[in-house]
Amino acid sequence: MGKRWGVFLTMVLGISLSVVGLTGPASAKEVAYLSLADYTGPIAGLNVPADMGLEDFIKEINTKGGIDGVTIKFIGIDTRYDVARAVSAYKRYRRTPRLLMVNSISTGIGKAVARLIEADKKAQIVPGDGEFQAHISRTFLWGPAYQDAFAATLDWILDDWKKKGKSGAPVVGYLSWDNPYGREHLRGGTEYAEKIGIKLLPPEFFPPGTLKHDVYLTRLANAGANYIHAGGVDPTPTNVIRDGYSLGLTKTIQFTADYWGPTALGVGVHAEALEGTVITSFFQRGEDARNNAFVTDQWKKYRGSMDSFNEVYGMGMSWGMTYVAGLKKALKAAGYEKLEADDMYKAYQELTGLEKNGIQGPCAYSPTSRLGSKVVKIYQVKAGKIVPITDWREAPNAVGLHSFK
Repeated sequence: MGKRWGVFLTMVLGISLSVVGLTGPASAKEVAYLSLADYTGPIAGLNVPADMGLEDFIKEINTKGGIDGVTIKFIGIDTRYDVARAVSAYKRYRRTPRLLMVNSISTGIGKAVARLIEADKKAQIVPGDGEFQAHISRTFLWGPAYQDAFAATLDWILDDWKKKGKSGAPVVGYLSWDNPYGREHLRGGTEYAEKIGIKLLPPEFFPPGTLKHDVYLTRLANAGANYIHAGGVDPTPTNVIRDGYSLGLTKTIQFTADYWGPTALGVGVHAEALEGTVITSFFQRGEDARNNAFVTDQWKKYRGSMDSFNEVYGMGMSWGMTYVAGLKKALKAAGYEKLEADDMYKAYQELTGLEKNGIQGPCAYSPTSRLGSKVVKIYQVKAGKIVPITDWREAPNAVGLHSFK
């Protein structure tokens, strides 16, 4: 465990060096990308490798002369997953010349920054808040909305229940962080469960940073849960399922997780406890990611050994691919001298069908869609590896089932 955390701290240091401006000399023509990130807080274990993937992709582009001679400046700010810090950071950097995109790393941050983004006529990307799909604005999602992915998980649960020859409706428990991210899945997910005949138990929420989850798990088990969906960002879901394993619950209850469920970070430490865990993801996980040469070649070039590879690195690369594709369109439409963030906002709406080298499904952005993609893949932990158990499948539209205020 000590060695793994040592590698992780080295990764944090690597990304921090970039943040303070050691990515190379400034270009005569430059655009900017702002990451309102978490490098030392509760989601650092995934945000660090994601921003590493993005930063390395940008390095590749800049090394080749940029896009039509325009290079990209990556600005990463450690908000520690704190909304107030993130808003303050955005206000500090909002006047950065040609700041074309902001990545708000959490649902809470995205909601807080959205009003400022609208006023400034800029654009941002956020993890998965379905409200931004329900009410079209200048905010785009990384992939399918959280509630759509949760609905896809519920579909898998119903299929699994039937395959096991069970009668009646499966009972599903939901356990996640007590914050906007943790609750977002249920704003449409609850309605979808009712629609397909799944009994969803009253959810259990706990503060980020909670170390033990026995009391929440025990309540769900005593309520008759056949399946338990463990939310939070790794290592949280790993720790939840580890606690379930210690209680003996994994013998009779199937555990599932969302995009941020066990990655290499968790499986490398608690493989036995995680055995059988099912993960719904919009980006390649586990063995899929390790077999994607487009991703691993870049990792090896900039990060060296694959021993510390985390699949979220590829997701960060996909952010860079989207930004570059949008920049090409924006430059063609406006030219560099007149280029503004509003041009990037318009360009993102023209990226429908953009392919991401297999990292995730085709881009679904359009004038009427803010979904980064529409498909997910179901994975499972088997013998210490994360392997696919389905092909890519379109996630249901659970957003459309909820009445957003």
